[in-house]
Amino acid sequence: MKKTVNSGIICLFLCFFACTDGTKTADSLQRSIPEKEGVSSQALLNFIEAIEQNGEEWHSFIFLRHGKVIAEGWWDPYQPELTQTVYSTSKTFTSTAVGFAVSEKRLSVDDTVISFFPDLLPDSISPYLSRLCVKHLLSMTVGQSPEPLSISKGDQWVKNFLAAPIVYEPGTKFLYNSMASYMLSAIIQRVTGQRVLDYLRPRLFEPLAIRDAEWEICPQGINTGGWGLRIHTEDMAKLGQLYLQKGKWNGKQLLPEAWIEEATTAKIYQNPNATLEEKGKNDWLQGYAYQIWRCRNNAFRADGAYGQLIVVMPEQDAVIAVQANAYNMQKEVDLIWDYLLPAMHPEALPSDKNALNALRQKLASLAINPPKGIVSTREINLKDPMIYRLSHNEENRLLSLQITGDTCILGGFGIPLYFGREKWLAGETSQPAPCLVPNTAAFKEFPPFKVYGSYHWPDEQTLSFHLRYIETPHTEVITCRFEEDSIHVAVSNSVNYENKTEMRGEKQPTI
Repeated sequence: MKKTVNSGIICLFLCFFACTDGTKTADSLQRSIPEKEGVSSQALLNFIEAIEQNGEEWHSFIFLRHGKVIAEGWWDPYQPELTQTVYSTSKTFTSTAVGFAVSEKRLSVDDTVISFFPDLLPDSISPYLSRLCVKHLLSMTVGQSPEPLSISKGDQWVKNFLAAPIVYEPGTKFLYNSMASYMLSAIIQRVTGQRVLDYLRPRLFEPLAIRDAEWEICPQGINTGGWGLRIHTEDMAKLGQLYLQKGKWNGKQLLPEAWIEEATTAKIYQNPNATLEEKGKNDWLQGYAYQIWRCRNNAFRADGAYGQLIVVMPEQDAVIAVQANAYNMQKEVDLIWDYLLPAMHPEALPSDKNALNALRQKLASLAINPPKGIVSTREINLKDPMIYRLSHNEENRLLSLQITGDTCILGGFGIPLYFGREKWLAGETSQPAPCLVPNTAAFKEFPPFKVYGSYHWPDEQTLSFHLRYIETPHTEVITCRFEEDSIHVAVSNSVNYENKTEMRGEKQPTI
């Protein structure tokens, strides 16, 4: 099934109300005009223009001041109603679950990890393992080196984590450790009988009106904890606002204020020997709390690979949530400090209708445009299906190509997939999206992946397909080069563009 993209009207409607005074639908965040919240519309326009010149691909953002959304945007084909994998931003949701469990006295941060898993312990328990506590998992101070991420390739993640060597006294050295976050998820499931996703629903997701959340699982059915959560951009903004409000939402204290304070205070420094100059330029050297990074400017953040961010700025009473496909996340954060930080003023600003209208128009026109190419005379040969038998890793499979109107149908990759000629075309596939942490169990409870595809001809002999897995940061590029009666196919993705899969195929007769 396929449909053409027509999200511009939707984005125009939503972005108009992003800068409208007091607009609030049921369960959504309140909207306001930038100047009323002490921010210049022109400064926000400058910020967005800087994003587009920065070289890092943003998919969406929501910016709140004084608890109200004053700017939000989605780069077409990304849309407000779509969720996206947020990678390690998931960790902050996991630590929030720990906060609820602590407040309900189901566990303590001083509880030892081995006390939760007496049936999964190694034959010999080292002194370091015996002293490993929940707080060490939370603060990334397990003492393992290197990070035992490879254990996620097996079936017994908890058992393998407990068997992995701990070489430093827990609590003394920082090492980013996604499997430590997974262990927090496993502990929550042990003490509550529920996956983290289900445990958070009545405590966090329902009060904040976070819907459609999905979370990857391990082979044992435990949410991955350190990654794999799929949510909306506004859901991220809501979590940031909850932390900014010290655990209070709509007048109700969901999480104790004392927990928010503890969870956002630095417990360990990534490099204690870093110079002041190094710390002044690097938001990854400001200290680490409970699955939360400290930032420059006395801010803190949730942080996921490829630019999934929730930055909370208490001194400015502001939050920004970002979904992106960014490779240099420091450049991404620098934009916030360079453009948003100086734009925030303590009092309301005079109305600026011209700048506000320009901002609305800019927000409504955000787009990631498909690549453009030439008009190829070869395209007429694809009016009827062309089939090639591909050989790769001792496997044989068929690749089919057919162009109908301005749509190219590509078959042979666990599909078919539909691509618009130099425009995005929506579809879906059961083929897993590219992922930084491959996991065969992860998506078995997920529906098919939503995708958007476009095709173009870079030259007369080459047909290029761009596929956006719209619920992840990632893209895939399939390049077909025609050579007489054969074809050369190269497949790469945004997890690792340089690691291409290359195949050759021979043209097959059609009936």
